[in-house]
Amino acid sequence: MIALYTFTTPNGRKASIMLEEVELPYTVHVIDITKGEQFTPEFVAINPNSKIPAIIDRETDMTVFESGAILIYLAEKTGRLLPTDPKNRFWVLEWLMFQMGSVGPMFGQLNHFKRFAPEKIPYAIERYEKETLRLYSVLDRQLEKYEYICGDYSIADIATFPWVAAYEFQGLTLNNHPNLKRWFETVEARPAVQKGMNIPSRD
Repeated sequence: MIALYTFTTPNGRKASIMLEEVELPYTVHVIDITKGEQFTPEFVAINPNSKIPAIIDRETDMTVFESGAILIYLAEKTGRLLPTDPKNRFWVLEWLMFQMGSVGPMFGQLNHFKRFAPEKIPYAIERYEKETLRLYSVLDRQLEKYEYICGDYSIADIATFPWVAAYEFQGLTLNNHPNLKRWFETVEARPAVQKGMNIPSRD
């Protein structure tokens, strides 16, 4: 059994989508980051960096934090959604790191400065919106050539989807990026994605 420590954020959604896709049994432990629960000694013992998500695999007695590491761990545990041949494996890992190093941080900064910052700073909003749209274009060009980011559905798609799903929250549109929009609608239709995006429940 997997214990999932998570909250209603794009990074948290990655882990729940992956668990649904690979059909592993898991329990959900909500860490309410709006109340500072990520800083409790109990959670710091699981993730020293006080970030969600994190998992504990009771079967192997392993704790894994960082969403990208969790995706790799679950893919390797189940033999699913990460190719084993070196060429395709590293292709998927490249795009996973693209999400971790670019999509997540840049989209996250846009979310912060556009929706949560106590003071609206035009320079910051313009900077991160411009970079978000540039990253949309990078994904759009990739998806012009492939149905999914790396040809077949993989952890690269699972990592990227919850962040792209925030486009309306950011006041943006996918209409100018038709390949990205087509991909988004395709991934959104997957039952495991629909369930994982609602864990923990938005209610």
